Amino acid sequence: MLTSLRRDVAAVRQRDPAARSDVEVVLCYPGLHAVWGHRLAHRLWLDGHRLAGRLVSVVVRAWTSVDIHPGATIGPGLFIDHAIGVVIGETAVIGTDVTIYQGVTLGGTSLEPGKRHPTVEDRVTIGAGAKVLGPVTIGAGSRIGANAVVVRDVPPDSVVVGVPGQVIARSRPRTATSALDVDDGLLPDLVGVTLGALQRQVDELEHEIGGRVRVPEIRPDESGVWRGEDFSI
Repeated sequence: MLTSLRRDVAAVRQRDPAARSDVEVVLCYPGLHAVWGHRLAHRLWLDGHRLAGRLVSVVVRAWTSVDIHPGATIGPGLFIDHAIGVVIGETAVIGTDVTIYQGVTLGGTSLEPGKRHPTVEDRVTIGAGAKVLGPVTIGAGSRIGANAVVVRDVPPDSVVVGVPGQVIARSRPRTATSALDVDDGLLPDLVGVTLGALQRQVDELEHEIGGRVRVPEIRPDESGVWRGEDFSI
C-alpha cells in the first residue's frame, strides 16, 4: 500500500509542471485525495464491507468533487488533474499510469448487472470533458481528445476525437517511455478536413465549367480566422 501511495505522488510530480514538491502534492491535490480515498473504499468493498465503502466514497466525493464507485478497479499511477466533475462507475477498470482530466465520465449504458463500464488500459490519456460509455475497451497508449464521446472499442495507440468519437491511428506510434501528449491543439479536425476537401472539389468543378458567377465565399483565411459582416456578436 505504501509503495502504491508513493507511486501516486510520483505520477503527479511527473505529469504536472505546477507541482513543486511532494508535500504540496499530498496537501493540495484533490485528484490525489480522491484516488487515495478510493483505495480505502475499494479495500472495504473487497473485504465485504460494502456500506462502509460507499460511505467513504460519499465523503471523498463531497471533499474532492470526484465520484468514484468503490467497486471500480484502479491501477497504480492514476493522475486526475484538476479533479472537478470526474465520474468513474462501479465496473470500470483503469490500468497503470492513466491520466484523466476534469469533467471526464467513465459511465455505463445499461441497467443490467454485470460489466457496464469501460476498461481503460495502461498509459491512456483522457482529455477534459470526454465521455467513455459502456463496457468498451480503450487500448493502451491511446489518447481521448477533449469532449469526445466514445461508445465503441478503441485499438491500442490510437487517437479519438469528435462526437461520436472517431478513431484515428497514430502516424507515430508511442512507447511506454514516451512523454505524455496533452496538446489538444495537435488533435486532427476531421470535420474541417472533410469540408476542406469538399470545397476544393467544388472549386475544381467550377473551374472546369468556367464563366460561372461565383457567390462570395465565407471561409477562414490562411491563419484560420473567420471574417465577415454577417458574424454578429
